Amino acid sequence: MERRGFLKGATGLVGASLVGSKLTSSAAADDAQVAAVPSPPQGMAGVRGGAKDDEAFWTQIRQQFRLSYKRIYLNTAGLGPSPRHVIRAVSEMSEELEDLCETGHSHALWTLAKERAGHIFGCEPEEIAYTRNTTDGVNIVCNGLPLKAGDEVITTTHEHVGNTISWLARARRDGIRMRVLEPSTTSAGETLDRFASLINDRTRVISISHITTATGQVLPMAEIGKLAKEHGLFYFVDGAQSVGHIPLDMKAIGCHAYATSGHKWLLGPKGTGLLYVRRDALDEIEAKWVGAYSGAGDFDMATGAFGFADTAQRYEFGTVPVSLFHGLSEAMGFLLDLGMDRVWARSHYLGQRLIKGLQRAGADVVSPLDSSENSGIIVFRVNGMTRPQLQSYLAKDYKIRSRGIYEGGLEAVRVSPHIYSTGADVDRVIEAVDALNL
Repeated sequence: MERRGFLKGATGLVGASLVGSKLTSSAAADDAQVAAVPSPPQGMAGVRGGAKDDEAFWTQIRQQFRLSYKRIYLNTAGLGPSPRHVIRAVSEMSEELEDLCETGHSHALWTLAKERAGHIFGCEPEEIAYTRNTTDGVNIVCNGLPLKAGDEVITTTHEHVGNTISWLARARRDGIRMRVLEPSTTSAGETLDRFASLINDRTRVISISHITTATGQVLPMAEIGKLAKEHGLFYFVDGAQSVGHIPLDMKAIGCHAYATSGHKWLLGPKGTGLLYVRRDALDEIEAKWVGAYSGAGDFDMATGAFGFADTAQRYEFGTVPVSLFHGLSEAMGFLLDLGMDRVWARSHYLGQRLIKGLQRAGADVVSPLDSSENSGIIVFRVNGMTRPQLQSYLAKDYKIRSRGIYEGGLEAVRVSPHIYSTGADVDRVIEAVDALNL
């Protein structure tokens, strides 16, 4: 994260170290200290096992979180708890920076965080920008694309409000048109056909979720990417429910941009996010909110000369809460220590366990039943109960934190376990539904 001259002068280097246990007055030593810090053990040293159904292993992972045992928390898709290590890292850095009254901006910290993000996303670190949340990324893309009246954007009925309002606002302001489809939860092929049927000579953008907030459906991203490429369309992905949940490969997906939040499946601090922008799409998405850190270096007020950074950093600007970004980096380190394949295997296993148990108990599972299309997010209904009634029943009688789903008119309840969840946690949901004697 470079500001013109900020990290090159003695003044700017004071307080540049952000990862070490103590800040020092030597800026050079600080940056060196950051660069030398290995991926932390996260308290998992000596833990063996890790198969998707190894409850002893995942119970030890659960102990890495402060999350209260007074209720069963199954709302990762809304807000993920941070590991103790991450909370401590944010707290310690905040206190150290306040002791010095420094921003803590550090090229070494940004480099480490974006390298980790690159591993999570399956992309180059230079293609990552730091944001506040998914909606921040959506707005950067939506408002930065060169769209005009009559241009059409294809999306779905299962989008979160964060990937909806910005597009609707642009439609009202600039006259673009939204075309909407409902994904099929029984056939990926049918979903692709529905996308293809909406494409015409006015279509400019496909904007969709990788995993939908409404049903937890994993959409056929690579196939949609091929469709977008075939028709020369800009392809944007809301990755709020996928980053930190499943292994990713931006090249395989074929999208131009992909946004996420740090506060869900990444288990990072609240108020953090990441935006991937493919290198060849940087000039297509105009950076409209800019300032310090957006530029490439020198600028001249007299002549108007300046240039943007040749990386996704052009979408970053101004002073930011560096301790939070450091915490997000540590959260990503936590997941990378576990391995994203193992993280996905566990979440998917818990999702499958829920589906099978809920079906046996007589629930109407709204999420896709095909294991290639479902995830760790499971949405269901029960006969004779409204969405609010079911959610209240789970909360009051079984101390289960769920989330009601109104998106797409589904009127259902969503549960979303993650690596801190145990088999007993998801079995408690099944027990609650079974007790209704459906």
